[in-house]
Amino acid sequence: MLKEWIVHEETAEGAALAREIGTAPIIGQILWNRGICSAEAARAFLHPEDEPFHDPFLMMDMKKAVQRILKAIHGGERIVVYGDYDVDGMTSTTLLMKNIRALGGKVSYYIPNRFTEGYGINGAALRQIAAEGGGLLVTVDCGISSVDVVAEMDTEMDIIITDHHLPGSMLPPAYAVINPHRTDCFYPFKELAGVGVAFKLVQALWQEEEQWHYADDMDIAALGTVADLVPLVGENRKIVQLGLTAMSAHPCEGIEALIRVAGLEGKAINTGMVGFQLAPRLNAAGRIETARRGVELLISEDVREADRIAGELNALNTERRDLEQDILTEAEEMLADFTPDVPAIVVAGEDWNSGVIGIVASRLVEKYYRPSIVLTRQGDVYKGSCRSIAGLHLYEALAACRDTIIQFGGHEMAAGLTLARDRVEDFRTAFANYVKSHLEIEDFTPKILIEGLVAPTDWTLRAVEELALLEPYGMGNPRPVFGVRDLRPQSAAAIGAEGKHLRMEVGTRERRVAALYWNAGELAETMTEEASDLAYTPNINEWQGTRSVQCMVDSIMPAAQERVFPNRDLLKVVYTFLKRLSVEDGQISYNLAALTRRFSRENGHISCYTMETSLCIFRELGLLISLPEGGWRFTSPAGKLELMDAPTFRRHEERKGDV
Repeated sequence: MLKEWIVHEETAEGAALAREIGTAPIIGQILWNRGICSAEAARAFLHPEDEPFHDPFLMMDMKKAVQRILKAIHGGERIVVYGDYDVDGMTSTTLLMKNIRALGGKVSYYIPNRFTEGYGINGAALRQIAAEGGGLLVTVDCGISSVDVVAEMDTEMDIIITDHHLPGSMLPPAYAVINPHRTDCFYPFKELAGVGVAFKLVQALWQEEEQWHYADDMDIAALGTVADLVPLVGENRKIVQLGLTAMSAHPCEGIEALIRVAGLEGKAINTGMVGFQLAPRLNAAGRIETARRGVELLISEDVREADRIAGELNALNTERRDLEQDILTEAEEMLADFTPDVPAIVVAGEDWNSGVIGIVASRLVEKYYRPSIVLTRQGDVYKGSCRSIAGLHLYEALAACRDTIIQFGGHEMAAGLTLARDRVEDFRTAFANYVKSHLEIEDFTPKILIEGLVAPTDWTLRAVEELALLEPYGMGNPRPVFGVRDLRPQSAAAIGAEGKHLRMEVGTRERRVAALYWNAGELAETMTEEASDLAYTPNINEWQGTRSVQCMVDSIMPAAQERVFPNRDLLKVVYTFLKRLSVEDGQISYNLAALTRRFSRENGHISCYTMETSLCIFRELGLLISLPEGGWRFTSPAGKLELMDAPTFRRHEERKGDV
């Protein structure tokens, strides 16, 4: 899928900022591009370790909650921490429970089963906890929308809600509600993860009880913060920076076991490792079995026990990947007729694992770049996970479709919902209509921010090292991406198992830089034949004591001269060419690269992009059928065809303004 480049230009302001803070010009420019425009703000961003944490008592209801928890600790009441089944919930549960225990409290925890209880606090669980003697319940990473459930327990136990999800029009009638998104909460940083809110509560407890400015367990807090994809700015940035340092130097036994099983022992842990290797293994517990195994791992202080649980989670993660791929394959089969006219994706399965459908929704967004919702049936209802694209606020979209939904909740980019079994089509229509009315054609093309146009060979080791000042990367502070136009690699080869990945040598004969592009091995055949625009991030490769600059490719698209959309005349020529190739049995056995080469030899140069677009238009018109074994089957038209009946062609003409 082509990405539209949004290229930042060099500015005098960015250069001036760099001089003021004493960094390379590119650092000042990137900071300026990201809205960090003063030297004070820049220094705070680059050195979050020097910035103090905000006073936790600035958060609404914090004082009230702390006093109640300390009363329970001193009075020997049984305290129950009620968490969520994702990594944010597991780390929040662990953090609060560990510190209540350290303060002398009697504490246990409860995490609902994803498959039988669903998200959030539920009445049956609370009644059970109360019946077993729970005097005080503290939620983490959940509860803000549980107004009715909390009201039902008013006389049974005291409930303290800590959450970071957006509140509805009414807060739950709890003893205390701690959420920076409360309209009456003036806490200066609103973007904490659930574990971040739990961290502030723990800070307040220690400050009130021991006059101690708590900053321990940062590895646990960072793990949940990175996993929950909150913006890595402000306090989140400090939490993650301190946490990554702790993970690399002295993590808790559970996280250290995760690091070992992921093969990261001895490495400096970064956000990518946390987000793509550690967090998925921990998440696998809640997705496949029960999230309690994740909490058991994080609270373990025994090396052997931690290694055993980490091994189990590693096996569950492998199972999760297999389930994910099976569901993704089925979903893509349902989308065989997908065209650019489709504004949103809603797919439903009868027995899909509810623990992995959120990941599948993300994969569908990556492939089709449409807001995507994956539903699975559970009895008389469908449970769904939703993922969005830039420009569409998911929570607001679901709110607009509330007449077709039993319940929903979430954020701008991710959400969950429950539908009645007979309302799927009603919801699909309502959601599609909302998306159509709120997004323009241009919104369905993914955008990529290019910090500057820099040739890969222009990077030095020192310049790449200085970029590290911008870490940790994540939501709100993405890894900087640079671009180079009209590039033709010196060489290209498919590498890895089954040639899955692409390795290129770019630059000149005198100075070459390696460029790696994961999961793009199929491009090796054509990369040296056509000019491309390459978006990449520079990093440092260390091999056998030698350090060198290399590029990690974000995306590749044809250069401007190759990115030619086929007009009517060219489509006629391609049509004649294909018809001739299929004259014997209707089949065209060539792959895209070979087909492009043959056409170019016989009819003049055409790029793979232009050929692929032509094939797509013909498929939409019913002239070509993709074959499972590869290649295509050519079919003659039943009657007169109109190019405007092909969504790809029509939308191109609409963008041009020709219709």
